[in-house]
Amino acid sequence: MAQGHQELAVLVGVDISSRVTMRRPGAEDARAAALASLEASDGAEPAPRMPLLAPGGLFGTSTELSADASLVEFRELVESAGAQVVAQVLQRRSRAAAATLIGAGKVEEIAGIAAANHADLVVFDHDLTPTQLRNLEAIMPCLVLDRTQLILDIFARHARTREGQLQVELAQLEYMLPRLTGRGKAMSQLGGGIGTRGPGETKLETDRRRIQKRLDHLKGELESVKRVRRQQRQRREAVPVPTVALVGYTNAGKSTLFNRLTGAGVLESSRMFATLDPKLRALELPSRRRILLSDTVGFIRNLPHTLVTSFRATLEEVERAEVLLHVRDASSHYGEEQKVQVEKVLGELEVLGKPRIEVLNKIDLLTAEERTGLGTRENATVSAYTGEGLEGLLAAIDEALTADPLIDADLVVPQSEGVALAAIEAGMVIHSRAFEGDQVHLAVRGPASLVGRVKQGLENSRE
Repeated sequence: MAQGHQELAVLVGVDISSRVTMRRPGAEDARAAALASLEASDGAEPAPRMPLLAPGGLFGTSTELSADASLVEFRELVESAGAQVVAQVLQRRSRAAAATLIGAGKVEEIAGIAAANHADLVVFDHDLTPTQLRNLEAIMPCLVLDRTQLILDIFARHARTREGQLQVELAQLEYMLPRLTGRGKAMSQLGGGIGTRGPGETKLETDRRRIQKRLDHLKGELESVKRVRRQQRQRREAVPVPTVALVGYTNAGKSTLFNRLTGAGVLESSRMFATLDPKLRALELPSRRRILLSDTVGFIRNLPHTLVTSFRATLEEVERAEVLLHVRDASSHYGEEQKVQVEKVLGELEVLGKPRIEVLNKIDLLTAEERTGLGTRENATVSAYTGEGLEGLLAAIDEALTADPLIDADLVVPQSEGVALAAIEAGMVIHSRAFEGDQVHLAVRGPASLVGRVKQGLENSRE
């Protein structure tokens, strides 16, 4: 999307289901409220948005996002891309139209709405085939984007590091390559007679070759990034420090929690996909042992596969982590659906078998009754905004780390062993301390590796 001015967008939601005639009582009113066109004239303020909250979610059993709620979420995506929504339309169909996805009459209606509102974009909450995209662009008075193109655009806007920019460009080109079509009539083709000879390949083939060359270059640069990451990781692993990765649906509050725990000061934003580039910071747990906490890109419903593939380097921290903190928005009415979507991506990364702690965030937005309902769940309940519940979360992380478990030990250390005493003070919890002559009797709890190193050092010093 252009950076110069705020673009005007028409949203199109498509509910393709064989059950389009089956609606729950009251759904028509909610649909009318949520999907009313924002028929603002030039300079007029758009009508206020009415949120749609369906039963179920975190406090129920629903794991499906309704078409209406999906369009509300899609609107947030469009606004995250910097556009102003001037109208939104939802069509329910039993099957997709091969040529235009939606019906011919609806296409004409949307084209009229876009023209009347001087829209710059018509954005579909659905992926479009190359044929559908071409046919729709021929009818619409403005640019047509589908869901994947929109998400790629948001990623491009938010990528800050060289690595993030490489990953986004790779994903964009991989999405674009199969969608190249010979729009226009400037195709130069090899002919067999006078006046028909061309340079030997079509413009389309030239574009494909150029894009493929750029793809190969990007993959080479990202492989260099991976090599640097591997070297950094090898240096970290030389002094074992476990990594804990934050994962979750976009806008669940991961970056706010990351800042609250580490004081890192990374960007916090209510806009979707505000965090793209991975962040790693050291964090000390109640046991005194240190971990590395990683903040990662948020997931979303129907996250384009090209993004999961392209961001593989970034998501390596998730693959390498010993424990995953699945941060969920406790105030969302679609918490279960969001959880399913996150677990789909984790399954694609083959990390579903890792230990996971569910962190129900934003409890400051809940009523007293809703908080009571959370009390029976076996997970951490926190407010990254206020800091409530963080002590319990840190204790849960301590318990979940199994690679270097906490153990209790009784140590007898000569007072002359300053290095050993300093290591105990820095890395273990001391339950009791007693002095006998020139020796210190300590009851401690600490990581097994550190306890073992201290004991081995004391034995060596006695020999």
